[in-house]
Amino acid sequence: MILIGQYDSSFVRRVGIALRLYGIPFEHRPWSVFGDAEKIRAFNPLTRVPTLVLDDGDVIVDSASILGHIDGLVPADRALHPRQEPDRRRAMKVTALAAGLADKAVALFYEKRLHETVSQTWVNRCERQIGDTLAWLEGDRAARSGPFWYGERIGHADIAVAASLRHMGESHPELAGLDGCPALAAHCERLEALPVFQEISQPFSPPA
Repeated sequence: MILIGQYDSSFVRRVGIALRLYGIPFEHRPWSVFGDAEKIRAFNPLTRVPTLVLDDGDVIVDSASILGHIDGLVPADRALHPRQEPDRRRAMKVTALAAGLADKAVALFYEKRLHETVSQTWVNRCERQIGDTLAWLEGDRAARSGPFWYGERIGHADIAVAASLRHMGESHPELAGLDGCPALAAHCERLEALPVFQEISQPFSPPA
């Protein structure tokens, strides 16, 4: 498999970490959607990352689809999403909210950095969505006492939250302080100390 994209994207990083945890070998091509757009376009007409090229040449072009595919390649006892309800849908909700948080952080960054005229209405909307989502995630994590979100094993919910908050903290340091979210702060600190999180990592590099 070939994973395309830089690890300063929380979406690419999530996939890289999951592949390592699954023990699935892959080649990493750290291409940028700005500097390497033509290379990415050859595999993905949306010119987005992550893009995963499978061993048979087929291509998966969305992080949720990629994670769903590779989760299905391993036995149930190694899957990173719970296979039983209601934990499965609850874990997928946390994962989706974390991904949405990352989406909003990216949208806010583009609005502030790439537009000549910034829409304060859009900025306010993104900041409200980020704040509300952080509050929900904090409440849900604080209600759980285990080392990970769902039990004793790391899962996609854990990875998604930590990766999204790392990216948000580096791209929006003025917004992403976790002083009011002690459960999330402890969660991220615990995960970022893991060897796989330190290996699959790249400081945020803003587009030129």
